[in-house]
Amino acid sequence: MSAAEAERIRLEASWKSRLLDYMLSPAMHALRLFLIAERASGRTLYPPWAQIFAALDATPFEQVKVVLLGQDPYIGPGQAHGLSFSVPPGTPHPPSLRNMFKELEQDLAIAVPETGYLVPWAKQGVLLLNSVLTVQAGASGSHQGRGWEGFTDQIVDLLNREREQLVFLLWGSYAQTKGRLIDRTRHCILRAPHPSPLSANRGFFGCRHFSKCNSYLAMTGQTPIDWRIG
Repeated sequence: MSAAEAERIRLEASWKSRLLDYMLSPAMHALRLFLIAERASGRTLYPPWAQIFAALDATPFEQVKVVLLGQDPYIGPGQAHGLSFSVPPGTPHPPSLRNMFKELEQDLAIAVPETGYLVPWAKQGVLLLNSVLTVQAGASGSHQGRGWEGFTDQIVDLLNREREQLVFLLWGSYAQTKGRLIDRTRHCILRAPHPSPLSANRGFFGCRHFSKCNSYLAMTGQTPIDWRIG
């Protein structure tokens, strides 16, 4: 690995120091070539190129307390900005996010916010990480199996091994596949169906993960998350 190759990787420093070798691996090289080819073909990809690693930039490694795993980015224009479930200010709430806010209101009596911009959570240590970090516009799951899963496995594995007493919120079967990487004797794992309208009524509503997360953080001497936004 040359100094020039390392310099080209733009990533928050605490993550870069841990992920650089993997980012320069053949698997990630193949993924980059795929994404470049997709863009060259004229396909629209989400999130914008500069925001692909926004979740890592917003929540440095040492600050992570909670990991909220999504599947892949939103597929509509102006929705995805690199943080799972979050949308930019002024963007209407997608259905999954609406259901998250409904559960938050039922669980902690926090009124549904006007904005779906979840950066205030990220700044408190909630890593809003999708399992797959890019998607083709209008085509959910279109970049699954292209290499992102190995990269996000690395992230979860690092957090599992190097950190203690984190909360992992695994919503839906796709996110729950990451559970195999997590030592439940050292971390808290909370599982529920995905908040999508297709599955929210199967157990996401009533899961009370927001309060359970805060109870675990308080029990382990950590500051609970203020789930209010704005």
